[in-house]
Amino acid sequence: MGRSVRLKSFELVARDIREVDVKLLHALSIAVGWPHRPKDWDFLRRAGRGIVAVDGIGRVFGSAMWFPHGREFATIGLVITSPRTQTQGTGRWLMDQVFERCGDRNLSLNSTDAAYHLYVSLGFRKEAVVYQWQGAVVSPLPVAPVLDGELRSLSAENVEEIAALDERAFGSNRQKLLGLLSEGASICALSRGGETVGYSMKREFGRGHVIGPIVASNDCDAIHLTAVHLEELTGRFARVDTREQTGLFADYLQQSHLGISETVTTMSKGRQFLNRKENEPWVYGLAGHALS
Repeated sequence: MGRSVRLKSFELVARDIREVDVKLLHALSIAVGWPHRPKDWDFLRRAGRGIVAVDGIGRVFGSAMWFPHGREFATIGLVITSPRTQTQGTGRWLMDQVFERCGDRNLSLNSTDAAYHLYVSLGFRKEAVVYQWQGAVVSPLPVAPVLDGELRSLSAENVEEIAALDERAFGSNRQKLLGLLSEGASICALSRGGETVGYSMKREFGRGHVIGPIVASNDCDAIHLTAVHLEELTGRFARVDTREQTGLFADYLQQSHLGISETVTTMSKGRQFLNRKENEPWVYGLAGHALS
């Protein structure tokens, strides 16, 4: 697929996303109701790679990003087309550009309902549903189960301590991304028997704070790794993206008076992305829809 596309009345070309004024990217996400601030766009441009669809006078009509984790895998996100071009093939053209640049990597993404059929037509398969829980944190929080282990703060300088654990849960090494996420984040680690068995991060994003990634081996651990951050956010907006539909962890989020605002669908192309194993670490809370 060529690096330009002609629509009904004008031609769009692909440009590197780093070359575009962040204000134009912010305007694009606002146009489709996404919460990304200019700061969030700047972070994502540091964390991954991307293109934008621009016309001859520099107006932005679409974007797409990919986040490589080694040579074999990448997540895709921020695939946005402006309302004016959503029915004119811009989304498919943007994805063709991503495929070209990602080569033979295995891919995963979280699809909105509107984009789902496009991704199916491009060879993606459904794996799971992500539930976006969010709202103002109220006090007191629900009573958590008995803690098995010790919670402690982890500094950004020591984030490599959780890299191997995260790789077991996520399926690919994303140590570079963890380093970027840790900048300005609050990090909590859970230790048991002298071993780190879980961790969570809280950072600013969108309307308030997102709690994620959350990596744990069971619901009780995940609850404690989430509650420690919710306690710091009383009266403020918090968000947790999780694939847990039922169970103690989902119940805890509901009892915390967070509500499900929307869902997206985890999809993969190539090897299967999700591979949950009993008593093994699992990603209970996503770093973000684009980052997974």
